[in-house]
Amino acid sequence: MIDDGARCPCGTGETYGACCGRFHGGRAAPTAELLMRSRFSAFAAGDAAHLLGTWHPSTRPGFVDLDPALRWTRLAVHGATGGGPFDDEGWVDFTAFWRGPDGARGAQRENSRFRREGGRWYYVDGVAG
Repeated sequence: MIDDGARCPCGTGETYGACCGRFHGGRAAPTAELLMRSRFSAFAAGDAAHLLGTWHPSTRPGFVDLDPALRWTRLAVHGATGGGPFDDEGWVDFTAFWRGPDGARGAQRENSRFRREGGRWYYVDGVAG
């Protein structure tokens, strides 16, 4: 896991405890973008439980197999459509950067769809970009 006083991996500039750590602890993210950021931080922290818990039941896999040798190093959010506190659906366009155990670097761009149900945002699916 990540120390609460460390800089949050999602790139907001906040500490982990004040940013994604609160969502990993069970608090509901108020926007789709903040949920997406918390999911990136969950990949960085190896928190499969948060990833599964925030995945919409209609598309949720039975398990998430995280590669501990892969490091998620940076997140760039390009924009969001909807996904605000009064919306029920939203899209977040982002690029997640990673580094492999052999030093290889890569990036994954995705436009992710989120749905709010029962006051909680869930990741539904995404389109690779």
